[in-house]
Amino acid sequence: MTKKIAVIGAGLMGAGIAQVSAQHGYEVILRDVTDAALDRARSGIAASYEKFVAKGRLTAEDAEAALARLSVTTDLGAVADADLVVEAVFERIEVKQEVFRELDRLAKDGAVLATNTSAIPITQIAAVTGRPEAVVGTHFFSPVPLMALCELVRGYKTSDETLAVARTFAEGVGKTCIVVNRDVAGFVTTRLIAALTTEAVRLYEAGVATAEDIDVACKLGFSHAMGPLATIDLTGVDIMRNASANIYEETKDEKFAPPELLNRMVTAGDLGRKSGKGFYSYE
Repeated sequence: MTKKIAVIGAGLMGAGIAQVSAQHGYEVILRDVTDAALDRARSGIAASYEKFVAKGRLTAEDAEAALARLSVTTDLGAVADADLVVEAVFERIEVKQEVFRELDRLAKDGAVLATNTSAIPITQIAAVTGRPEAVVGTHFFSPVPLMALCELVRGYKTSDETLAVARTFAEGVGKTCIVVNRDVAGFVTTRLIAALTTEAVRLYEAGVATAEDIDVACKLGFSHAMGPLATIDLTGVDIMRNASANIYEETKDEKFAPPELLNRMVTAGDLGRKSGKGFYSYE
């Protein structure tokens, strides 16, 4: 039975995964390479718990207990006694493969090694380990504490037992799961959102409509909770550009090729909400 979770990467996704895991009774180790990143993550998690308490979604006692179950470290060796390790580092294959080489060396026998990638085939990540049957995709959605979905992705050699552990964990932190049985680049959800968002960017880039009107069209016409350009700003322009590029590299399907505007925005540092400017201004 999974009792101890290690989360690698204390950014938006990693901190969110750590938050829901601690809230639902797991002992959690959150690891990043700097103390500053860990301090930001822990402060953000505490602030999120406080909001939940203020809204009556969590008691003060439960919030305090959840924080007590969360520890932070810069030592990757701390994964040694984790039953499940969830990687949530930058969305580049080289970065993730390097992490998984180390996890293969450091994690105990029988541990499940999960990746939060949104677009990179699990088989490519698992291939650098000596235990590809223990590697699985657990694609959470941002913001993790509020989004109900987790996309479970089989690599070519992912075992049924590994998938079952991942499902039990994801459902145990309150998520509804879908299973992707063949890990094509982008899986199900990222392929769908990448196709929509890249076309929305092209329409905006060509001057067909404003960002506001494109988003309103999707919200009112298709009952989407958020328009595609606002979604890019929330997720991160760089994250969406990289996800689309990963799918394009794998498929060579032109509909996934990142529009030039996305590349220019990344170069200029207009990354969406996290930078204060994307398709909208947040300053």
